[in-house]
Amino acid sequence: MSNPTPLIQIQQLCKSYGAVEVLHGIDLDIASGEVLVVVGPSGSGKSTLIRCINLLEEYQGGQVLVDGIKVQKGPGLAQVRAEVGMVFQSFNLFPHLSALANVALGPLRVKNLGQAASDALASELLQRVGMAEHAHKYPAQLSGGQQQRVAIARALAMQPKVLLFDEPTSALDPEMVGEVLDVMQALARTGVTMVVVTHEMGFARRVADRVLFMEAGRIVEQGPPEAFFNAPQEPRTQAFLKAILQH
Repeated sequence: MSNPTPLIQIQQLCKSYGAVEVLHGIDLDIASGEVLVVVGPSGSGKSTLIRCINLLEEYQGGQVLVDGIKVQKGPGLAQVRAEVGMVFQSFNLFPHLSALANVALGPLRVKNLGQAASDALASELLQRVGMAEHAHKYPAQLSGGQQQRVAIARALAMQPKVLLFDEPTSALDPEMVGEVLDVMQALARTGVTMVVVTHEMGFARRVADRVLFMEAGRIVEQGPPEAFFNAPQEPRTQAFLKAILQH
């Protein structure tokens, strides 16, 4: 990677819910422009890990730095969140706003771009995710896959340095998964930094620069897709891949 300083630095990250520790001293660097795919069984801490990057989950120990800024409560948090876009499992679109208005809202309210410029940017991004013809529809008029593509356009509207995807296809019907993964694959080619929690192993194999396997709040193994899928080193990784790739 050309940039020697990682865009995201996670150091000794610990997170607990009461007495239950869900992240155990995670150390992880993510380079600018890297596509990192995080896999692992349910309850392994994958979603919690990426939600700590923009402090949707508060952590108890260690630290997270995004572009050199420590992610913590305070005046710097808004700056971090403006640079870190998030695409959720459940879309989280505003039901009373059209697709266009959902995408335009961030630039309008947060970046003070002005209505005309925000609408123009939203139109351009909806075109990019294949949703231009649905710009004036409301979320209830769209399929799950279409809503998720609007949600991706909305995240892009803030021109983030990092895009986080928290199981973006897991709430979709199987026939809609492909259309969302195609948009994400096209995004990955643009050089935006992406951290993707997913169960879609084909996507991980095709698109990731690095695949990371988590279990019980720890990183068990990580590496380039070729090595990860074809020659996993850890017995637990081997067992996970054998189970998941048989389906």
